[in-house]
Amino acid sequence: MADIDAMIEQLDVILKAAVDAFAAAGDREALQQLRVRYLGKKGALTEVLKGVGKLSPEDRPVIGQHVNRTKAALAESLEQREIELAEKAKTARIEAEKADITLPGRKKTGGALHPVQLGLDEITAVFAQMGFVVAEGPEIEDEFHNFDALNIPPEHPARAMHDTFFLKDLQTNDEQPMLLRTHTSPVQIRAMKRFLAEGGEPPLAVVAPGRVYRCDYDVTHSPMFHQVEVFKVDRKVSMAHLKGVLKHFLSTYFEKDVAIRLRPHYFPFTEPSAEVDIGCVFCAGKGCRICKGSGWIEVLGSGMIHPNVLKSVGIDAQEFSGFAFGLGVERLVMLKQGIPDLRLFFENDVRFLRRMGASR
Repeated sequence: MADIDAMIEQLDVILKAAVDAFAAAGDREALQQLRVRYLGKKGALTEVLKGVGKLSPEDRPVIGQHVNRTKAALAESLEQREIELAEKAKTARIEAEKADITLPGRKKTGGALHPVQLGLDEITAVFAQMGFVVAEGPEIEDEFHNFDALNIPPEHPARAMHDTFFLKDLQTNDEQPMLLRTHTSPVQIRAMKRFLAEGGEPPLAVVAPGRVYRCDYDVTHSPMFHQVEVFKVDRKVSMAHLKGVLKHFLSTYFEKDVAIRLRPHYFPFTEPSAEVDIGCVFCAGKGCRICKGSGWIEVLGSGMIHPNVLKSVGIDAQEFSGFAFGLGVERLVMLKQGIPDLRLFFENDVRFLRRMGASR
């Protein structure tokens, strides 16, 4: 009887020690180690069971009941501690992830249109209000649309490698080299050809905004920049029409009555051709550093569409005439906004973009 009393006492000691140890476990890993220590194959409870075989047949059922009760109590205590640790971990995670709603909110800065995009939209809108249809064309062009159809001869400097980005691995079906377009004037050719192919006949008035590329980079030039090509073809179109459109556009864009003058110049795709100057918007024509004391600022090139250009798309140059001009968007935006360096547009300085852009 002494043996069974000792075993019962040993079971009580194990139960008390295990319950205390479970309650003190700080995490699930420590609790798992205690499970093995007390309930594992080599645990404390198993060691007690090894002595059951030495008991008399009458004592074995008695000790068996004590073992089952102890085992059930250990399992219950273990499960309870597992629940407590899981709840504790959940609370800790919630505490770590929760936001302090008493702090002031983080204000999100609103986006803004890039000043160049703003300029493109403003310029295009002026011509759209005048009845010009918006057209676009590919930025990767062939020599025919970029040069030949625009009456630019093979020996022209613009066709040299140092001025144009040619794409060595790309060619048309007739083995013409491909290139990044140097101006938006190819859209003029494509728009007229498409218009005629669809059975149309002049009048045709188009504004074509887009990106262009040239081998140049300094304060006033960038390898990639933006142009807007504008042209109109109809019967009896004259330089007077050209000047009237230019006057209206420039005065509208700069939001003031702008004086303009046309200076004779040479462009392969127009004849006659003219550089367009405006009265300095900074000194009102009195002379300043920006206009170099002349009172005038050059803004774009223009002229009457060359008969060879009309012929290249199948328009009778004896019956129809037209004017065309191209303007640099960055140039006009710089003048309107007083921006000194074209490179600022492409440096992605958030301070500059927030100041010069337009909030949506």
